[in-house]
Amino acid sequence: MKRHFAVEPEQHSEDRVSLNLNVRGLAPSATVSINEESNRLIAAGRKVFKLGLGQSPFPVPECVVEALRANAHQKFYLEVQGLSELRAAVAEFHWRNDGVPADPSLVLVGPGSKELMFLMQVAYYGDLVVPTPCWVSYVPQAQILGHHVCLVPASFEEGWQFPADRLDELCREDPGRPRIVVLCYPGNPDGMTYDLQELQRLAAVARRYELILLSDEIYGKLHHRGEHVSVARFYPEGTIVSSGISKWCGAGGWRLGTFTFPPRLRWLLRAMTALASETFTSTSAPIQYAAMRAFQGGPELEEYLGQVRRILAALGGWCATRLRATGARIHDPVGAFYLFPDFGPLAAGLAAHGITTSSELCHRALAEIGVAILPGEEFQRPENELTVRLSYVDFDGEAVLQAARGTPSGAPLGDDFLHTHCARTVQAIEALCAWLGEMSA
Repeated sequence: MKRHFAVEPEQHSEDRVSLNLNVRGLAPSATVSINEESNRLIAAGRKVFKLGLGQSPFPVPECVVEALRANAHQKFYLEVQGLSELRAAVAEFHWRNDGVPADPSLVLVGPGSKELMFLMQVAYYGDLVVPTPCWVSYVPQAQILGHHVCLVPASFEEGWQFPADRLDELCREDPGRPRIVVLCYPGNPDGMTYDLQELQRLAAVARRYELILLSDEIYGKLHHRGEHVSVARFYPEGTIVSSGISKWCGAGGWRLGTFTFPPRLRWLLRAMTALASETFTSTSAPIQYAAMRAFQGGPELEEYLGQVRRILAALGGWCATRLRATGARIHDPVGAFYLFPDFGPLAAGLAAHGITTSSELCHRALAEIGVAILPGEEFQRPENELTVRLSYVDFDGEAVLQAARGTPSGAPLGDDFLHTHCARTVQAIEALCAWLGEMSA
């Protein structure tokens, strides 16, 4: 595996000017911005349905909260790489859940996987290859550093996923070029995932060209059927698995993420650890102790996850069916809590009302019906493609979780349950569908 570093011992003045310009032109993260704008409107008295920010509504499991309480006194800096017991728990987590052997010495803990992704791009000099639609921060992070980004558009027909033959075609043009390929599944912004055969094909291409795969599996435990498969199973020598407690454990604000490296990429782990020592030093000590309990798993956490998946599958399926009835092209979600509908079939009606881009569509939806959603443009789709991302979790997660526990475990959560306990999301989708119907009439 070739080793390439983005940071040279001496940086020329023109390089520093270029970096400064990259940062100066940077806009705030779209997901953070839509959440802050929604909160401002609510504070001003507006009714807003918050389908913009991708944040778990469910409470952190009590056993993990108790671990945080019990370790609130932990005040000393921990190892830069992370608490050794936590790293052991993360390694065991990946073996238990993914069947992927992992060495605790190859786990890096950071204040959110987003920070680790940025440090990886600082440490590694190579192209960033990303299928689109993609999460909003992969590309801006590369742009901050002046790295070359190769966007590979996926299609609705491909389930918004990266076909292996497209990756092979890209790499064949310059087979020796260093590249990091990002896979995110179950996907943000689309809620889709890769099937077993496609993962095997992607792994074969990655091995052929000695690519580094960054497998962003932050939503892995939120596969709606609990059937997530890591690509590291098929390409263990070149895959970095990114995880954390933000999504499946409901602890986004706790800010803890993990990278698990293969032995052949220990040099990259060391480089990132050195960078971490000069930036965040170490992740919050009490949070690391609590995260150790989360990664250890157990019956309480499995019951929690079973109910969460059950709720998300029922609500996501209902939302997709309702939006499809408007004429939108949309897939039923397989995991996470996102939908990525394409309103292209409604283009003529929308254009008659002055809406020709995804940004205009989202701006008007927020202004006219108070539904906050994000344009596909923010996820690296064409401006005139009428795709949007919506996060269907505007509800009280703790109340819905308790209600689900009160229904028979084998019974589906039907429309009555969703209308009663997930009312804000249901109302948001109904309002959006009615508005689209008026626009298309």
